[in-house]
Amino acid sequence: MANATPLLSQSDLSQPLSLSSSIESETPSVEKVLPSLDEFIEQSIGGFAWAQLLHAILVSLAWLFDGQQTFISIFTDAEPTWHCNHLSTEDCNSGSNICLLPKTAWEWDKPAYTFFISEWSLECVSSIIKGLPATSFFMGCLLGGFLLAPVADSSFGRKNMLFLSCLTMSVAALLTVFSTNIWMYSALRFISGFGRASIGASALVLSTETVGKAWRGQVGTIGFLCCTLGFLSLPAMAYMNRSSSWRLLYVWTSIPAIFYCLLIRFLVCESPRWLFMQGRKEEALATLEKLAPMENNTSLKSLDLCLSGALLKQEKMKMNLHLSIKMLLEKRWASRRLLAVMVIAFGIGIMYYGMPLGVGNLAYNLYLSVTLNVLAEMPSSLITMFYIGKWSRRSSVLALTTISGVSSIMCVVVGHGMKELQVGLELISFFCACTVFSVLMIYTLELFPTCVRSLAVAMVRQALMSSGTVSTILIAAGKTNAFLSYGVFGLLILCCGLFVVCLPETKGLSLCDTMEEQEHKEANAC
Repeated sequence: MANATPLLSQSDLSQPLSLSSSIESETPSVEKVLPSLDEFIEQSIGGFAWAQLLHAILVSLAWLFDGQQTFISIFTDAEPTWHCNHLSTEDCNSGSNICLLPKTAWEWDKPAYTFFISEWSLECVSSIIKGLPATSFFMGCLLGGFLLAPVADSSFGRKNMLFLSCLTMSVAALLTVFSTNIWMYSALRFISGFGRASIGASALVLSTETVGKAWRGQVGTIGFLCCTLGFLSLPAMAYMNRSSSWRLLYVWTSIPAIFYCLLIRFLVCESPRWLFMQGRKEEALATLEKLAPMENNTSLKSLDLCLSGALLKQEKMKMNLHLSIKMLLEKRWASRRLLAVMVIAFGIGIMYYGMPLGVGNLAYNLYLSVTLNVLAEMPSSLITMFYIGKWSRRSSVLALTTISGVSSIMCVVVGHGMKELQVGLELISFFCACTVFSVLMIYTLELFPTCVRSLAVAMVRQALMSSGTVSTILIAAGKTNAFLSYGVFGLLILCCGLFVVCLPETKGLSLCDTMEEQEHKEANAC
């Protein structure tokens, strides 16, 4: 059962809007003077208190461990390099096929235990087998998303879903250390991906539902920045670990994540919006008071009266798993909207996951290439954080997907002959993909009401995960034909980005809680 555990400080950065002006306890007709549920929550947490900031940062830290486990295979699953043993009498050179040479004719550049390919003597197996752990991870994400996506909107809640997902991912990552073959390794990566599937959606929804609409975009991008920091930590850890076992990377990333799960359990608050929709009024009010304490002696009794009046205006909805799916699919506008954002997410995911996972195809230093990609992602998160409130969602998505796609195709056109220009184009493409990824996730939050928001965000992330699975296949094919990786990446994000014209603009609009409220608001806007 989700709870409303307090979080540290409660001091205001700016004073929350008082409810006292909205509550007239002497008035006999409650409906005439009391705000709607959305207005009530906005008045409670519309300002920005220190407790809200600390809570948002704590919840968003889940993205850091998410980013580590998503991209860790860049280093753990890398192809080891080798050199000829000059003491051998065999005809050997750097262009030789290692599988046609006897074992005595060549040696690994680093100890065999540094990479799983060399440790388990998999140098001559197909690229599909070598890429099986990475593919299994994304397949686990795909399956986990479909099975776990609706759970956070049901009676399980955002907080419990985040806790369970982080714990599953972290424990599976730690158990990876004990893998004895590629099949066991791939199975554990699948479990890790399965658990990881709902981390981003749960963290994003939970962090943004505890602040007012004025701060929603900025708070949402904290998670993307944390994901970037997690990605940035990988080349540093991998470089320090370059002559040690690949298993140590999983130790260094999983143990801190397990301790973080304890912080989620005891310090994170459940979403007050979700608690209200579940009818858990007292817990919701307690959470609001912890995050943004009420001023002017507004008592819990008057708050309870206000909430009762608000609920007279809308049907109280007890959410469950099947109802969330049913509501999302029965409403034509919602299903069309979901399909459009999932198609866009698929195109973005091809670029977002394919670019960093495929840097080895650029014949550039692996550690430097990954570091440059991370440094390109970091400013994208910061730019989104500071400018998301000013950007049109539709125009931003369309412009960024276009630039990313064109730059990716140009990587193929210039070829390896202009290595620096090729890397520069790759960084531009990845930067735009990272930025539009952040914008799309915020956009998705605003397109759907509370009753299905977590499910919608999770489904969009599933589209991203499915494209991650496809990208690993394209990367393997791109080792022999560059167009099959970077060329296809560019074409897909260009075509998928066009679907944004099917979506409404949401900049500056308040969040809705029910499907009926969403329809009513958009009908009035028309």
